[in-house]
Amino acid sequence: MKLKKVLVSLISFILLVGLFAGCVSQNSGTNSNQAGENKESKNGKLKIAVVPKLVGIPYFNAAEKGAVQAGKDLGVDVIYTGPTEADAAQQVKVIEDLISQKVDVIAVAPNDPAALTPVLKKAKEQGIKVMDWDTPADQSVVELSVHQIDDDAYGRHIAKTLVEKMGTDKGEIAILTGGLSAANLNAWIDAAKKELQENYPNIKLVTDKIATDEKQQVAYQKTLDLIKSYPNLKGIMAFSTPAPLGAAQAIQEKGLQDKIAVVGTALPKDSKPFLEDSSLDVAILWEPNKLGYLTVALAKDLAEGKTPKNGQNVENVGTIEVREDGKTVIMGPPTDFTAENAGNYDF
Repeated sequence: MKLKKVLVSLISFILLVGLFAGCVSQNSGTNSNQAGENKESKNGKLKIAVVPKLVGIPYFNAAEKGAVQAGKDLGVDVIYTGPTEADAAQQVKVIEDLISQKVDVIAVAPNDPAALTPVLKKAKEQGIKVMDWDTPADQSVVELSVHQIDDDAYGRHIAKTLVEKMGTDKGEIAILTGGLSAANLNAWIDAAKKELQENYPNIKLVTDKIATDEKQQVAYQKTLDLIKSYPNLKGIMAFSTPAPLGAAQAIQEKGLQDKIAVVGTALPKDSKPFLEDSSLDVAILWEPNKLGYLTVALAKDLAEGKTPKNGQNVENVGTIEVREDGKTVIMGPPTDFTAENAGNYDF
């Protein structure tokens, strides 16, 4: 009986020790994870969030590469995140999440500038620096506005290029765009229209700008509709990087390369097969990876209280232009991508 009591006591003691050891091990693991999280969030690096119109299309993928590389080069944490569709409501949710993460800077390319104003004001109220890139936001909210290009010069260049490729200064044309509320696309289209009105009065726009929802397939279908509705169509200007590809796809399918000229804002790598068979005459753009890099570089400066200067050289980007307002930054002139040079670019 005595031996039995001793054995019971011994077993109870072993079980108690095991339970205690398990608790200590579990608690130690949790504390270790928390310490790791705290160390990561308090690593002394600035947190810069870059929000594109949407993720998953080649243009913004290229911009992401530049932004991420800038983060590595400049020693800042870059969060590149956005909606899966060109939708302002989804962008608002993304920015709300970034506010909760207490990032230092939010740089956004808005799908609808007005729709984002309240959430961007909220970010500012919580001490977050706010800027736009690629597409202007409400200028009363942002502290810095990063433009790829001079909007007026760019739009006019696209219009002049279309007329040149049409081979005539008269005839019917159409305009495709991404989203109807995108400020950058609208600025380029307005400038293109002015160029036509002022210098090519015999060019007729058959309909108002046609939205393609930033999707190549939609642009393809809209172009087929245009071809059917306007048999005398001579040219198409396509704004937003998927739109020229969709238009060219339709022209290619119908074998209308010699009848309808197409120019637009497309990436050289995607454009190459269409440029080579002349279904797309010219793709006119800039280097989006450099735009992503510039955005992060200027965001870092903004967080550190530095302002950009006109003529400033930004490493891996080049010389930038800063307007008189001190906050509007122009990256540089566009590039014409053609069948001859498109293969020289890796984006």
